[in-house]
Amino acid sequence: MSHRTAAWLAWSLCAGCVALIGLTLMLTFVVPPITDRPSDGLAVLMLVLALAYPTVGALIASRLPTNPIGWIFCGLGFLYVAQRFTEAYADYALLVNLALPAGEYVAWFSNTVAGGSLLILVAVFLLLLFPNGRLLSRRWWLVAWTAILGAAIGALGDALYPGNLPTHTYVENPFGVLGIISGGLTTYDLFTASVLLGWTLLLTSQIAALVSLILRLHRARGVERQQIKWVLYAVVPAVLCGVLVSLNFMVVRFTYEFLSGPQSIVPWEHLKYVLYASTFASLLVPVFTYIAILRYRLFDIDVVVNRTLVYGSLTATLVALYFGGIVVLQSVFVLLTGQRSSLAVVASTLLIAALFNPLRRRIQSFIDRRFYRSKYDARKTLEAFSAQLREETDLNALSEDLVGVVRETMQPAHVSLWLRPEASPKGTQAG
Repeated sequence: MSHRTAAWLAWSLCAGCVALIGLTLMLTFVVPPITDRPSDGLAVLMLVLALAYPTVGALIASRLPTNPIGWIFCGLGFLYVAQRFTEAYADYALLVNLALPAGEYVAWFSNTVAGGSLLILVAVFLLLLFPNGRLLSRRWWLVAWTAILGAAIGALGDALYPGNLPTHTYVENPFGVLGIISGGLTTYDLFTASVLLGWTLLLTSQIAALVSLILRLHRARGVERQQIKWVLYAVVPAVLCGVLVSLNFMVVRFTYEFLSGPQSIVPWEHLKYVLYASTFASLLVPVFTYIAILRYRLFDIDVVVNRTLVYGSLTATLVALYFGGIVVLQSVFVLLTGQRSSLAVVASTLLIAALFNPLRRRIQSFIDRRFYRSKYDARKTLEAFSAQLREETDLNALSEDLVGVVRETMQPAHVSLWLRPEASPKGTQAG
């Protein structure tokens, strides 16, 4: 795949995630509160932070299309956002607008196909392949295949379990298989055992993949070691908290199906804090990966990141000004004339067009000063020297200024300036 095709595909996935996030937020705010859903504020924060996965993935994949790490980040972001969108769509279709089609099937898809088992599978491959896209050794293929088998068995159990969906407790599984197999063994027991076995294999693979990354840290040197160290800061708490939440889910599921009643390792009033910590730590993984990439120069993405910061901030500012201008001007028109006017939209559009370039220059200057201070200072120094060069006539003063500019911008250990002597005119005699 060429760099151009890879960049187009990666940024298209990122744009798709942005669109799904917008639709999810719209559906979240119109659905009545559900007890097992996060609050509106937390849902917004989680979706916004989730955008870091496809963004970082697009940055990496567009520069190194052969390295699977960028595509894994894109896949993780897209899967998480797709799971949240299908969950919100199912809630809206089943609780608010019953005319929308396929609400039960979308709820099943959210629980089975885009559920937690597939997300954990992709996360296992991220830990196994980070940062160069290769396994630590061929023996670690056993961990990879164990994770694949666990995800398949767990997803199969969730897909065919004849009961209410865990993500939508008010919906019965439309593909549930109800029956007795033999000797009193029911499909409830069979598919519950399938889910528990699949999650056991997945969690074992996840812990083994974390051990693989720690071993890679001990063997790595230089840039790769620093990069792994940054990512481990977020990965270790994310994996440990996630394993605790998953173990609690498995204990509740096992005791509910096979014992007298549901029991848990951690009470829900405490477990929810562990769940929030796991979620935030997981969402910090792409942020810390970005820091490792930017600080230790593994990939040259400074220009892309700079433009992303500038135009992302510019877009958010212009959108806020646009809608704010429409609201203010419409209020003025209502006070003056008693009715709304389309002139408010026209005036806001003209205002945005007039402010585009001034705002872009100011935001670019702020980003350069705040995040790229050394490059900003070097550019300002060179601009000042260029202006002085047009006016300076003294060669000695110009030489001193040139040496000073090189020392300030490039900061070398030593600076010397050699001037070639003026050549003698042809035909003249020596002496």
